[in-house]
Amino acid sequence: MMSRSYSNLLDLASGNSPAVQGIPRSRTVPGNLSKLDENHDDDNPSSVPADRIIIVANQLPLKAERRDKGWSFTWNEDSLLLHLKDGFPMDTEVLFVGSLKADVDEDEQDDVSQILLDRFNCVPTFLPADVLEKFYDGFCKRHLWPLFHYMLPFTADQRGQFDQSLWLAYMAANKLFYQKIIEVLNPECDYVWIHDYHLMVVPMFLRNRFLRVRMGFFLHSPFPSSEIYRTLPVREEILKALLNSDIIGFHTFDYARHFLSCCSRMLGLDYHSNRGYLGLDYYGRIIGIKIMPVGIHIPRIQSVMKAENEAGRLKELERKFEGKVVLFGVDDMDIFKGINLKLLAMEQMLKQNSSLQGSAVLIQIVNPARGNGIDLKELQEEIQESCRRINEEFGQPGYKPIVLIDSPVSFSERVAYYSIADCVVVTAVRDGMNLTPYEYIVCREGVSASGPKNGMLVVSEFIGCSPSLSGAIRVNPWNIEATAEAMRDAIGMNALEKELRHAKHYWYVSTHDVSYWARSFLDDLKRTCKDHFTKKYWGVGFGFTYRVVVVNPNFRKLSINDVLSAYCQSKSRVILLDYDGTVKPQQSANKTPSEEVVSILNKLCADQNNTVFIVSGRGRVSLSKWFSSACQKLGTAAEHGFFLRWSQNEEWGVCSSSSDIGWMKIAEPIMKMYAEATDGSCIEVKETALVWQYRYADPVFGSSQAGELLDHLESVLANEPVVVKRGKHIVEVKPQGVSKGLVAEKIFKRMVENGRQADFVLCIGDDISDEDMFEIFDSESLSNLLPANTSIFPCTVEQKPSKAKYFLDDITEVITLLNCIVEASDTSHSSEPQSGVL
Repeated sequence: MMSRSYSNLLDLASGNSPAVQGIPRSRTVPGNLSKLDENHDDDNPSSVPADRIIIVANQLPLKAERRDKGWSFTWNEDSLLLHLKDGFPMDTEVLFVGSLKADVDEDEQDDVSQILLDRFNCVPTFLPADVLEKFYDGFCKRHLWPLFHYMLPFTADQRGQFDQSLWLAYMAANKLFYQKIIEVLNPECDYVWIHDYHLMVVPMFLRNRFLRVRMGFFLHSPFPSSEIYRTLPVREEILKALLNSDIIGFHTFDYARHFLSCCSRMLGLDYHSNRGYLGLDYYGRIIGIKIMPVGIHIPRIQSVMKAENEAGRLKELERKFEGKVVLFGVDDMDIFKGINLKLLAMEQMLKQNSSLQGSAVLIQIVNPARGNGIDLKELQEEIQESCRRINEEFGQPGYKPIVLIDSPVSFSERVAYYSIADCVVVTAVRDGMNLTPYEYIVCREGVSASGPKNGMLVVSEFIGCSPSLSGAIRVNPWNIEATAEAMRDAIGMNALEKELRHAKHYWYVSTHDVSYWARSFLDDLKRTCKDHFTKKYWGVGFGFTYRVVVVNPNFRKLSINDVLSAYCQSKSRVILLDYDGTVKPQQSANKTPSEEVVSILNKLCADQNNTVFIVSGRGRVSLSKWFSSACQKLGTAAEHGFFLRWSQNEEWGVCSSSSDIGWMKIAEPIMKMYAEATDGSCIEVKETALVWQYRYADPVFGSSQAGELLDHLESVLANEPVVVKRGKHIVEVKPQGVSKGLVAEKIFKRMVENGRQADFVLCIGDDISDEDMFEIFDSESLSNLLPANTSIFPCTVEQKPSKAKYFLDDITEVITLLNCIVEASDTSHSSEPQSGVL
């Protein structure tokens, strides 16, 4: 049955969204990105009595049951999402957006939606059957789930190729969740918290609609290393979609480190730490990286324990396994849970320890698979065969070493087994968190004050909770012998040691419960978003190339008409141009200027009212080679302004007060050492500067080496008249008092000395070094050099955080602008041409 919220997959390509029937609960701001910023003066959010948090997950924390007279809905007390609200302030309103574990007919969906909103503050997302199958069982379970658990999805035995239709279904499903969010979202006031790998594209849709929406994302699964993740054909799309969040959370530092490594290797982004907080600088937005393992809801477990105790279930199990040493495991039917590895370890332990035969019992609960995963049938047969073999070999009358429970078990039944177990064994080969050990610790603590029990844990080192359980015995589950030995050591440990380890575990679990986790995440989300309504946001790009740039409030696209109008009305003009990345593409192997650029520069210099300069970081040899004969009237500044000449028929002058370059003999050997040790790096030796470049080195290793080199050079050159700076993929050493900003200031001073103050300035660059030029136009240093009515156009190339007030999208637009200026010069009256010499 087709859902009313169904969006045709073709809508994703066209960008069209179906009309959404809003639920009249809170105001939303309609319209596109530009309208949101341009038509609303949102310097401060509207006043709201309390915070509201919209929690978005694949499934709502509800149980749905169809009855004769309609539907029955109840809270799913086993869902962690339900208990997040315990960590929020009392007056916080919590709204849930997600799907139901039930098929609701199309004609019932509106009524069900209203009931769930009114009674449970839940907004259901109804996924069409065809989208649901390809989204969940297809892309989530057959691509993302294996990949995030370190399993390459394209092995020979699967004969699989990437199925584009599954990716389209994933985007379609994410778009349906997004549409439900905006039905109830107030982007000025609400916080949105999105959960897990099912919904990694939702942040892109939300940010595309609302630039200032306050949004966090938490991944509950592992995040693989870059070597694994890079095999995903849509790797960059997912990364870019996630980076629309304000904060991204992970259970462990390993998962966060892998994510940051992927961002570095695939997107060229660097992360930094500021007072203990990790952050990614993404076009001026600082995206927080949160590392916090999730906790459990302890009151829920304690209440179930009390009920089970009163019902006599605990005593029944204690009688059944009286005199036995009980090891316990509970896992989903999944290839990554390592169930058969656990059985093999149990078998090995019994073989090596005959005294345990007849007394040691492994109770293994196998929950049904959550979806149509990979190789489930083969896995089930393998587990059953191992159980049969072990029980036949070591079984005795009235004794089976393996008790396999492969039918659904209620939470209360699981709690009862926890309570009688001497040791819990978790041998997952990869798992995001796994809360089984936490639940076991609380159950062994008990609900009465008669004295805590003790309990031991044998846990895989590949699960998310392992780092927090310092008293557990950690194992590599692939090592059967070591796991068997750990199981034997755990059950044979003396009582005092067990009690001390358990006490340590219980302290951690009780102080880091689900409410602590939720409160910590919300606090960090608020801290990250505190300046949202005081900054200027600019939406750039389309689809997965879309990003939000944080810029100066006055930052805008440079208008050619405005430039030409000011140009034609002026009498003394200065045009300052960077070279690489401004008039010549950075990636071009041939760095010689094109004929078009040479022609433009010559025509600009031919106007007697113009002073035109190329201000570059390149050496004077290269600039002389390119422009000495081609553009004789052009002024050039080399090596960021250390060398300067006003036309090509003049000698080079030196702008720095220091000409001592003896420090190069100290710095160059050090740079060479790092270049030899870092594959893909090289040294550029200039007359007055040294540059170590690592653009083509491994991003992570190159960045690490750059930090080491920076510290090394700053240490040995501390008493030298130089500056050591780190830029994008470079570490540079250059003399003090040299910058492109000082070049511009020197040009303006020369003009004043010759009685010609500039009344028009066009300054274009794309590099970090060009920011020095842009910065001086906001300083007081030019107040005596430029008239108050001077038309100044500092302009960067590409939309990015910059001290410039204007931007042009690319080099093509720069060339177009310069051509228009040339045409304006041609049409205006000009006398005998004069060079840039003043």
